[in-house]
Amino acid sequence: MPDPAPVLCAAGLRKSYRSGEAVLAVLRGVDLRVAAGESVSIRGESGSGKSTLLNLLAGLDQPEAGELFWGTEATAKLAPGELTVRRGRFLGMVFQAYYLIPEIDALANVLMAARLVGPVGAPERARAAALLARVGLAGRSHHVPAQLSGGERQRVAVARALMNRPAVLLADEPTGNLDEKTGDGVIRLLLEVGAEERAALVLVTHNPAHAAKTSRQLHLKNGEFDHGQT
Repeated sequence: MPDPAPVLCAAGLRKSYRSGEAVLAVLRGVDLRVAAGESVSIRGESGSGKSTLLNLLAGLDQPEAGELFWGTEATAKLAPGELTVRRGRFLGMVFQAYYLIPEIDALANVLMAARLVGPVGAPERARAAALLARVGLAGRSHHVPAQLSGGERQRVAVARALMNRPAVLLADEPTGNLDEKTGDGVIRLLLEVGAEERAALVLVTHNPAHAAKTSRQLHLKNGEFDHGQT
């Protein structure tokens, strides 16, 4: 059992993929502990396992070996339905491709996170509106994604990730589809709003300038963190 202090704890995570008769080891026993409110960046070459690791941390994929704890809760002990609900409350996720529902407006997209874990009423609608205001989109809440710029779509995604007051934000290359100035603004927003909401941030990025803004920087190489920086 790990120290209960970390809000997110991975121990010895391993993952490989088969291609024909060949087996590619992507993660070779990764350990990671993230404290409440901490910001951690993960960099690495393409194919180093960054996105695979984030999918494991999110419980979207299962490791071949190792353990994952959300708080003090071992995810392996959760039934699939329990895992989905727990994920919706414990984690907020931001992806490169936004993953907004195109037919509904920004406010409804933010509220989707709440709908996945329970009923939606006036308090949830008020929080969604407040989050959109916080990310600078108070006047765009009734616009559908096609009416928003890339940066605005990603800000909607940030608001949605924060909707259920998660303990941890996972961000996978959130600036990958954005220009440099807009991307800088999204990273600044993630750090600022995450801190305000007391959510830890795990940021996968290829950008060294963005990584340098987090409180701890890690580098994934050949399926392991360099120099045991965990």
